[in-house]
Amino acid sequence: MKKFFALLGALCLLLTGCSSISTGNGIVSGTDFAFDTTVSIQLYGDYDPSIVEGAIDLCKSYEQIFSRTDPDSELYRLNAGEITEVSPELSALIQEGLYYAALSGGAFDITTGALSDLWQFGSDEPHVPSAEAIATALAGVGYEKVSVEGSHVTLPEGTRIDLGAIAKGYIADRIRDYLAEQGVASAIINLGGNLYCLGSRPDGTAFRVGIQYPYKERDEVIAAVEVSDLSVVTSGVYERYFEEDGVLYHHILNTDTGYPADTGLLAVSILSPSSTQADALSTTCFALGLEEGMALVDSIEDAYAIFITEDLTLHYSEGLQEAYPVEARS
Repeated sequence: MKKFFALLGALCLLLTGCSSISTGNGIVSGTDFAFDTTVSIQLYGDYDPSIVEGAIDLCKSYEQIFSRTDPDSELYRLNAGEITEVSPELSALIQEGLYYAALSGGAFDITTGALSDLWQFGSDEPHVPSAEAIATALAGVGYEKVSVEGSHVTLPEGTRIDLGAIAKGYIADRIRDYLAEQGVASAIINLGGNLYCLGSRPDGTAFRVGIQYPYKERDEVIAAVEVSDLSVVTSGVYERYFEEDGVLYHHILNTDTGYPADTGLLAVSILSPSSTQADALSTTCFALGLEEGMALVDSIEDAYAIFITEDLTLHYSEGLQEAYPVEARS
């Protein structure tokens, strides 16, 4: 099997992975840990290592704003009712989240914080919550409950915001902007499954991205696509899940039932110049299912999708094969 240049999936790893800050072979790279995932920045060319350090520092600074679980973060304090005046960054991202919630009719919803806390997919011992607990958490879900006026955000009691389905995309876009300002022409930003390819490879060819084969090892891919100046983000059932009483429960929740979404899909990958958009749409389209999700992507200019159904069939959005031909694994 071919080794692809980059891999998307549960932990989207670059095949030229690195540790800490390192240089060599025309690559300056660095890794860290943020948002419960591995952050990797790779610059292709003779760049100052401080640029990578700056990119990672930028990511960590956003974690202090957007983290739902860090008691010192701005979002945590907003959810706890400690503050109502927020930074421009948090206000902007909440408004982005509300936009995609409205666009999807609530299939994507940033007010699932209480539900996320119940399911605890990131913990060592996740479990199925009681029906009563889910019903209580659902009472606080509904993007219409959130009011944003400038820097002032109002949340009713019981409503908690979770930006996990859009924050990494937003941060990838901001890191892209920072790298471009530093004169970087070729780079890969990898935020644990959110990939942004800045420019092209040093030889002028496109970056080659592999889409992970669901439930298999991280280096096994089901398809590959070549991209430049583009983000590729995947949401899949295999990213975070657990088994209880013989049933698999994944982390993409149905905002109507409070239980994992059952749409007949294993994964959705979105290709877009905006990583924020790709991040939000990957979750949205998964929650909507193949037919509605495909219709949504087809209605958005410059956004494309790869849907993987439970029978491992690949479904492509309109125009994808013409814009970015997909090589499916034989």
